Amino acid sequence: MEIGDILLHMVVYAKIASETGLFDIADSLNGICEKLISRHPHIYGDVKVKDEEEVKSNWEKLKLKEGKVSVLSGVPVSLPAMVKAQRIQDKARGVGFDWEHAHQVWDKVQEELEEFKTEADQDSDKMEEEFGDVMFALINYARFKGINPEDALEKTNRKFIRRFQFLETESAKEGKKLGDMSLDEMDVYWEKAKKGIMNYEV
Repeated sequence: MEIGDILLHMVVYAKIASETGLFDIADSLNGICEKLISRHPHIYGDVKVKDEEEVKSNWEKLKLKEGKVSVLSGVPVSLPAMVKAQRIQDKARGVGFDWEHAHQVWDKVQEELEEFKTEADQDSDKMEEEFGDVMFALINYARFKGINPEDALEKTNRKFIRRFQFLETESAKEGKKLGDMSLDEMDVYWEKAKKGIMNYEV
């Protein structure tokens, strides 16, 4: 049903445009077909590609030839920062701007960590910028290792919740309140949770 609603809107917009002489629905369909053909020469032409990465690379280069000002212009500004970082890195990779080996990316992560620590030790105004550089480099390393950083972070969130809820429940059984406990006391329950002495799921 919902796709029907979308189609209705498209037909209405096309009808309005045709009545004002801008374009009609046939123009739109022909245009998208031509774009599909031009951006997939490995399917509709005689271009040979060895893998998916080369297809993506050709795609980005073709868009530049069509008049795109920047490879990154297709990255929506409204995306969440982590997703946007992934998209930016994918787009840059598509035109060959990428590291060759994972160890090079890890070296960059370590470099950014050192720069962040330097600024953090001084409580510098550049701490936030350097922290962003660390995250960007880590997301890039995750890409090289086939890790989805959003999924990885969510798994850690859930793990923390399970362990913390274990701490809350088990300490309450012994008549203790979190606000009255020392960090060392709470850490005893935390270590038990890490060892798997728990049956809680989020």
